[in-house]
Amino acid sequence: MSQPITPEQESPRLTSAVQMLIAINFAIIVLQVAKVPSYATLATSLSFDSTTLPGRWWTAVTYMFVHANALHFAANMYGLYVFGPRLEHSWGSKKFVWFYLLCGLGGAAFEMLFIRGGGLMGASAPVFGALTAYAMQWPDDELSLFYLVPLRARTLAAGVFGFNLVLGIVGTTEGATVAYFAHVGGAFVAYIYMRMAATTAMDNVRQRVANLPDADEPPRAIPRNLPRRERGDEVDDIVAKSKAIASKRAVSVTPTSRRRDPKAEELNRVLDKISEHGIESLTSDERKVLEDVSRLLGQIASGQQSSHQRNALDKTATKKEPPGLCRGANTATPFSRRR
Repeated sequence: MSQPITPEQESPRLTSAVQMLIAINFAIIVLQVAKVPSYATLATSLSFDSTTLPGRWWTAVTYMFVHANALHFAANMYGLYVFGPRLEHSWGSKKFVWFYLLCGLGGAAFEMLFIRGGGLMGASAPVFGALTAYAMQWPDDELSLFYLVPLRARTLAAGVFGFNLVLGIVGTTEGATVAYFAHVGGAFVAYIYMRMAATTAMDNVRQRVANLPDADEPPRAIPRNLPRRERGDEVDDIVAKSKAIASKRAVSVTPTSRRRDPKAEELNRVLDKISEHGIESLTSDERKVLEDVSRLLGQIASGQQSSHQRNALDKTATKKEPPGLCRGANTATPFSRRR
């Protein structure tokens, strides 16, 4: 099988983790061929056998690095060479190695679940997992089966999975030498892994999008509210002035002419609401009532101030007049001009 060159493959064709895995498998196959120690001893020590659990639990990992023969080794390492580097380049070396081992453990679990006994060896389960992950991440990539038949990655993965599943169901006998269910287990674990990773990534995207404004919503200006202390002082001033005016009106109003003023009742209700829930709880109409009262109080205060100023000016003018003179047409006062 071969695959086209894509922009993501501008990195070295043989990535570090893939190179390390191939090197480990190559070292073990060299020891097997050289019979150091003997082939049977090495294969028995590293292969996985469910009947030996839990005593030889580590074989659930070591079986991935020992192969039945050189052809078995070459086929698996070629599959790792084809599908592994791009996955590692996309995910990172650490994540890819964990994924590789997880698919191998899935193959051992399926073999133990459906086939009891027998030695399991070879990297077929993690390689089938790499094929499945590759097909799910780049489903439309075109691959060549034996350099003859062009197939899309998803078509190749689905065909290989179905082939192994069918043979695992109908073709597994006591003398079978191919662990079809281990292949199925590696592909199944890879499928679950990719689905979970896609769900997590989608949740992260949704959380980020939820914090963004809608596309059709125009940007809104941020109101420059007064600080809380200034708003509180303003409300206190309004309340104090309102109480002062109300007290003056209460003194001047006789019992016979005392009537309920709708505006005063509305103002009292607004002030009570401010005391209980704060000024932020007011509606637009209630704010308008508060603004009207504040404007009225401002006019009253300005009128009183103007009256005080006029009285002060009159007193000043009276003090500056010379004794024994009266104001007349020829007398210049602070409020008269010479023509």
